[in-house]
Amino acid sequence: MKKYSRIKYGAAGFLAGIFLLGMSGWAGAAQKDAVISNGVLIEGIDVSGMTIEQASAAVEEKAAQMGETMVTLTIGDNRVTATLNQLGLEWENRQILDEVENLGTTGNIVQRYKDQKDLEHQNKEYRITFTTDDKVCRSFVEGCSIYNTEPVNGTIYTQDDGTPGVEGGTDGITLQVDASVDAVREAVENWNGGELSIDLVVDRVAPDVTAEELSLVKDVLGTATTDYSASSYARAVNVENGCSKISGSLIFPGESFSVTAAVAPFTAENGYEPAPSYEENRVVDSYGGGICQVSTTLYNAVLKAELEVTARSNHTMVVNYVDLSKDAAIAEGVMDLAFVNTTDAPIYIVGYAYGGTLSFTIYGHETRPANRSIEFVSETTSTIEPTGIQMYANPEQSVGYLNQTQSPHTGYTAELWKNVYEDGVLVETTQVNSSTYQAVGTIYDVGVASSSSALTQAMYSAIATNDLSQVQAVIASASAYTNPATETPATDTPATDTPATDAPVTEAPAGDGTAAGGDGTGAADTTGQELVIVQ
Repeated sequence: MKKYSRIKYGAAGFLAGIFLLGMSGWAGAAQKDAVISNGVLIEGIDVSGMTIEQASAAVEEKAAQMGETMVTLTIGDNRVTATLNQLGLEWENRQILDEVENLGTTGNIVQRYKDQKDLEHQNKEYRITFTTDDKVCRSFVEGCSIYNTEPVNGTIYTQDDGTPGVEGGTDGITLQVDASVDAVREAVENWNGGELSIDLVVDRVAPDVTAEELSLVKDVLGTATTDYSASSYARAVNVENGCSKISGSLIFPGESFSVTAAVAPFTAENGYEPAPSYEENRVVDSYGGGICQVSTTLYNAVLKAELEVTARSNHTMVVNYVDLSKDAAIAEGVMDLAFVNTTDAPIYIVGYAYGGTLSFTIYGHETRPANRSIEFVSETTSTIEPTGIQMYANPEQSVGYLNQTQSPHTGYTAELWKNVYEDGVLVETTQVNSSTYQAVGTIYDVGVASSSSALTQAMYSAIATNDLSQVQAVIASASAYTNPATETPATDTPATDTPATDAPVTEAPAGDGTAAGGDGTGAADTTGQELVIVQ
């Protein structure tokens, strides 16, 4: 029995020895050849039997081909195409060459034998993985910043039917370079070799004015109309010009609107003509005459929209296109009509001036109850009859010129009241404003030019009295100042001494030859500034 065991173990050892000798011989042959084992592929390339240098070159060529793959980059609504090579494609897992080289050639003899036998039954394939060169990728991504855009505000405009229309705004985009470089690298590292699209990272900046906000501007909050058909050509030009400068104004919640800021300056360069205006208590021609009808019409629309009025003045004298206390005079640098949008949405002003009709409509978001209505009532509280006359020196006209330039104007005091109704029932009455309009007597324009300084001085003195009879008396005696007395021949009658009767001389004001040292109106200027209300 012992003998049999020795024979058995001896045979096993003999066979193992032969196996090991065979493997040793096979291993020695494999190491001697120094080529990649059969059945090895890298990214679809069969590198069996290649040296490691040959395999490396083949894979490099394959990677370069893959680098020509087109990539679509998205920046907002824009598309940019590039090759992976342009994005800095790099072969990342180069260590697979070492793995391929060592497969079946390193490790203990049993492991090497097992690896080789496995390859005989099933190929082993390695995949290439990629990343990006940060510098190259960043340079390309930074170039995409040309697609950065500023936000575009929504706009509102007047449609052909006079109602507001809205064009939507768009968001602005700003490319985030660092985040976009990371996004490209991550996409490349997870790439499976197919088509590749990458969304670059952008910040979206909403516009200050959105279409959604402007879409609220659809309800009529207040409208008013006046008539200017009796205006002169120049005055009509001014009304239409002023209306056009206000129409299309968009006012956001909490914002204030100044009419004077919108329509001034009153110059020819700004489209205005000389037309009748109120200068203190006189009607004179000045650039922009008639613009107060524009501010007045808008004022009435603002009242009906129930916006907050922060500045309003009445005219010095009454106007004929609205009731008392419904007017709103403006004078550049002195008087203004201003109001605030106190609603919860933007308001939009649409103006119309054509064929003698002027109107303003204020559009916005209506939140007032449907059963509520308002009216504005003008109440005259007193009437002031004009008395006396006023005379103004005209240095451009000769003595003898006497022209009535203005008829008497009755003065008034008045109040404007607001009545609020619910379901037709008066529930509230409040005072809106009070106004005082001057009473002005007949106004005359008086010529003072003369070759005789004494005559001119006499006329100035007469004008200062505001007494028409005295002015007429100077006119009647004008020849006495301009025609010297004719010398009478001597007679036998003894001369009689006559006492001197020379009238005291009244000096004309120094300066420009106008009365009372003022503005040529015959009244002293106490303010240093003429108030011209372009009515």
